[in-house]
Amino acid sequence: MLIETERLIITEFTMDMAEVVQENSVDEDNKRFVPDEVWETVEEVKETLEFLISQYGSFDGPLVYPIIVKETNSNIGYVQLVPIDDGKWEIGYHIAKKYTGNGYATEAVNAFLTVITKEAGVAEIYGICLKENEASDAVMRKCGFENVFTGIGNYQGVDREIVKNVWKTAVED
Repeated sequence: MLIETERLIITEFTMDMAEVVQENSVDEDNKRFVPDEVWETVEEVKETLEFLISQYGSFDGPLVYPIIVKETNSNIGYVQLVPIDDGKWEIGYHIAKKYTGNGYATEAVNAFLTVITKEAGVAEIYGICLKENEASDAVMRKCGFENVFTGIGNYQGVDREIVKNVWKTAVED
């Protein structure tokens, strides 16, 4: 996969990205909002990257792609499409804290949705975050997601206050 926007490149992981992926994963926001995507060692990241790379070309598992800033060639995070229950899919994304507040997540998610929904043949994508993660909810709203649930729900195996949004492709005439 290769998606280019004005400022970003969304591409496939390579093993030489392990160190920066590990560094990006341990920031305070990632630890707070998606603790299952925190890797304390580069070795843990390498194992994960081997698995993620093996998923490219199929739609059986998570499809995770790094986000690179063109101007600096910096790997700033990722965007992903993950199968959830009953043939449904969920989007996920993370921008390392030192790069947040620049509109990168919104830019990446908008570009990614357009391409990945066609490739995966899906018309509906869910976005689920903790209610306290207002920045993530704002990204989804800017990208055209609509709220379908706010309340107590399962979030990474624990009942927490969540926001569940859905994005649907436009109906073509």
